Amino acid sequence: MNKIPEHKHSHGLGVGVGIAALAATVAGAYYLYGSDKSAHHRKQVKSWMLKMKADVMDEVENIKDLSQETYDKTVDNVSKKYAQIKTVDTDELKALTERMKSHWKEIQADISDTVGPEVKKVMK
Repeated sequence: MNKIPEHKHSHGLGVGVGIAALAATVAGAYYLYGSDKSAHHRKQVKSWMLKMKADVMDEVENIKDLSQETYDKTVDNVSKKYAQIKTVDTDELKALTERMKSHWKEIQADISDTVGPEVKKVMK
């Protein structure tokens, strides 16, 4: 029985993790530098906001198949942790959570541009 080399199995996982990391980075970069209101956004960013975005990025890196649903759930889960911190304003937290979710289309477009068209297997 032919055994597939270990590096062949891990390649797909590495690509998935790389795509997830790229998506998280794009979301943060777009928010701070890509939108029409990015200068205003940079002024409003507080340290807990940056930490929350980093936490979302860490979580997204572990997602094999990133979709809008999984991205939104990840943002919600991280947001729940920050809701328990007394110094975090709940209105600001809600606004940040919604802004992060609203960038999915830009993330998806950037992932598509980076990865290219999906290759389909053809059965003979």
